[in-house]
Amino acid sequence: MTADRVETFAESAEATHAFGARLATALRPGDLVILTGGLGAGKTTFTSGVGAGLAVRGAITSPTFVIARMHPSLVGGPPLVHVDAYRLGGIAELDDLDLDTSLEEAVTVVEWGEGVAEPLAESRLEVTITRALGDDRLEDSDARRLRFTPVGARWIGARLGELLA
Repeated sequence: MTADRVETFAESAEATHAFGARLATALRPGDLVILTGGLGAGKTTFTSGVGAGLAVRGAITSPTFVIARMHPSLVGGPPLVHVDAYRLGGIAELDDLDLDTSLEEAVTVVEWGEGVAEPLAESRLEVTITRALGDDRLEDSDARRLRFTPVGARWIGARLGELLA
């Protein structure tokens, strides 16, 4: 079950960060966000915005070599579990991280999660970030196209378009 897809543009890295922070206002414990995009697309910048919006401890940096990092809340909200699936060979290796023990209490963001992290939750938000070069509506080379695809009952009626406008 897929809800309506929302597409928007971020004109800079700061705007990409701001979209992450805006999305964080709608996130709750148990939510899974799967990020897709090439190297340098802005996945970690977006996640940093989510972390800022959730008010979690610690700088949000790429967890490529650590694979997963938990950021506790500073304000009594859900922690952020930030995962980088780039080096993982599939769902079996993702399962080895034992994420399911924190999935229900935390907001989990998985970079490079497409094709790997979907089995973690029936409801999830899939976010694809691509460079928007060549788009006549945008002049800045740092511009990004962000496509939000809500999947599952949790996201039906979530009004992402209003939230991200």
